Amino acid sequence: MSDREKKESVNKTEAKKKTEKKKKEKVTYIDDGRTIADMSGVGFGGYASRDGRRRSSFREKWRTYWEAVKMMFIPMLMVLGIISVTFLLLYLAMS
Repeated sequence: MSDREKKESVNKTEAKKKTEKKKKEKVTYIDDGRTIADMSGVGFGGYASRDGRRRSSFREKWRTYWEAVKMMFIPMLMVLGIISVTFLLLYLAMS
C-alpha cells in the first residue's frame, strides 16, 4: 500500500467518524405535581394553596390580570415617553 492510499483510507475513516451522529440520551421528565399553571392561587411567599385542585373563578383571574396591569403601568409609561421623545427629536431634526 502506498502512502497516498494510506492517507486516503485515513481520511475516509475520519470522515465516517465526523458524519456519525452521537446518540442523545432521552430525558425523562417526572411530574411531581408542583407545577402551577394558574398563579391566582399563589399566596404570600410563593406557595400554592393546599385545598386540592380547585378551579379559579373569573373574579380571581380578573384580579390577577389587574394586578399585573398595575405593576406594568409605570414601566409602560416610561417606554411610551422614550418613544415619544425619540420621535419628537427625529421630527425636529428632519424639519
